[in-house]
Amino acid sequence: MSTTLFDDFNPVSSKQWKQKIQFELDGADYNETVIWNSPEDIQVKPFYHRDEFSKAASVETKAADFKICQNIFVYDIDKSVQRALNTIERGAESLRFTIENEKTDVEKLLKNLPLENRVVYFYLTFISIDFVKLLDSISIQKNATFYCNLDPIGYFAREGNWFTTSDKNNFETLEILSKSTKNLSLVSIDLGLYQNAGANITQQIAYSLAHANEYLNRLPNISKQIVFQVSVGTNYFFEIAKLRALRMLFKLIAAEYNPDLECHLLATPTKRNKTIYDYNVNMLRTTTECMSAILGGADAVANLPYDSLYHKDNEFGDRIARNQLLVLKHESYFDKVNNPADGSYYIESLTVQLAEKSLALFKDIEANGGFLKLLNDGTIKKKIQESANKEQELFDSKKEVLLGTNKYPNKEDKMKHDLELFPFVKIKPRKTLITPIIEKRLAEKLEQERLESEEK
Repeated sequence: MSTTLFDDFNPVSSKQWKQKIQFELDGADYNETVIWNSPEDIQVKPFYHRDEFSKAASVETKAADFKICQNIFVYDIDKSVQRALNTIERGAESLRFTIENEKTDVEKLLKNLPLENRVVYFYLTFISIDFVKLLDSISIQKNATFYCNLDPIGYFAREGNWFTTSDKNNFETLEILSKSTKNLSLVSIDLGLYQNAGANITQQIAYSLAHANEYLNRLPNISKQIVFQVSVGTNYFFEIAKLRALRMLFKLIAAEYNPDLECHLLATPTKRNKTIYDYNVNMLRTTTECMSAILGGADAVANLPYDSLYHKDNEFGDRIARNQLLVLKHESYFDKVNNPADGSYYIESLTVQLAEKSLALFKDIEANGGFLKLLNDGTIKKKIQESANKEQELFDSKKEVLLGTNKYPNKEDKMKHDLELFPFVKIKPRKTLITPIIEKRLAEKLEQERLESEEK
């Protein structure tokens, strides 16, 4: 005969929990002491209870299917091929190539790589019909899944100008490609730009959905998945909920165009909270951010090396970043359960609230002319800047803490002679159609002051 352990205990209601907490607060106000407001204006309670739970989010996530992705910047073809082979041998399951020159010999790059049934992403800083058609034919020959992450709107937001094309505009070029390619997923949304520039989570979701809606309106032949390149921040549970809310809302909006259209989430840890001083802490930050990405349902995770801000690509940094994901997958068993966040009242509540607030903002964007109109008139940049300024004020006042940087810094830590890359916002004077959205880390000003003091 079996007995249920819980039958031996009386249930405790949420009202009883609140009364107990209020007693322990010894006269302090419950709402002011243990409830806090997030930047998204969501009230976070000290506990979540079944008798206050209204509805679960309608979303499915497949943590068991997530892939470990390796970023590779393509400059020297032979070195890139060797690096790709090495990373696959050491545990990478998919690859993301960054290619800046359309004259790159992509056939040579991919010829000897084991790509059958493998997912490969291409981040291109140009748009070329011939180049993309060649990728399409290679994907068919190799029996591989290629995501050609073309995002003219994201490029416009980041650079202030559109891709340069010979005769057609960017959308016409995408339309030609959508009709002439058979095996490629073409369109991508650079959600990471908004996160790294300082947008709060509601803005990130709403802007990326409005961003996607511009493509859905202009490209009726989109039939493949749309890739959302997501940056994952440090607010652990909120970031899990962010990915779930994004997937849920995209399904809702895409159903108006193509019920079979899905989003594919490629996640990377944010740069916004990363630091050059006490840089080993970056490994702790990226670990929890990768965990959020997996539990939130990312299809692939490309980790950020701890030294990526100030070192050129190197084998050691890549290996550490890849091993973090290998440990999560093969030793922490993050790939053993689908829908891992189901049943968590807290995460379910966050998912629903973020979805509701993001949908309301999305509708407001559409009612005011759509994403491109607001991008052109500077509204999107202005709203992101307002959010970024609020977060910067919290960091400067040490209410938002980065250990080793604005709290408990190691004064003996020196970085001036270890900088291979310029880790701060780069100013590129040029004529642009709009003022670009600029990515900026929280610690930049403080780090610049410390570097100057090293010289004295």
